[in-house]
Amino acid sequence: MQSILFVCLGNICRSPLAEGIAREIIKKENLAIVVDSAGTSGWHIDEPPCEGSRMVAKKHGFSIDDLRGRRLSVYADDSFDLIIALDSKNYRDILSLGFDKNKVRKLGDYGLDGADVPDPYTYRDMEGFEAVYAMIERGVRHLLSKS
Repeated sequence: MQSILFVCLGNICRSPLAEGIAREIIKKENLAIVVDSAGTSGWHIDEPPCEGSRMVAKKHGFSIDDLRGRRLSVYADDSFDLIIALDSKNYRDILSLGFDKNKVRKLGDYGLDGADVPDPYTYRDMEGFEAVYAMIERGVRHLLSKS
């Protein structure tokens, strides 16, 4: 596996965190994997990650401030080896856009017993972002260990 795309709804909370966590692990372990993130909606194109995601990333020693929201496209993103959905709805939406089912997985399938990673806005506080961070970090570590 040489490339992974993380996908959530808006590409401002969960998928940028997954990309940032993966970048840090890849850098520390000197892996040759390209990572990116995108959203299934076009609601936050060119916006930075939300404040909660940026704050939790900084708390854990890295920055995602350079990332910008973008919309998933089967034309631009089909070259990724693996497309990782953060929840079941994202998974279904990715498939409905025409991506190869053999390339699409849920992050929950990697060390999270199939669980969906909830949108941290459901919690509305930093504890929620911290809980989501912990799930994503566990899933990304498990995913990258399989590479």
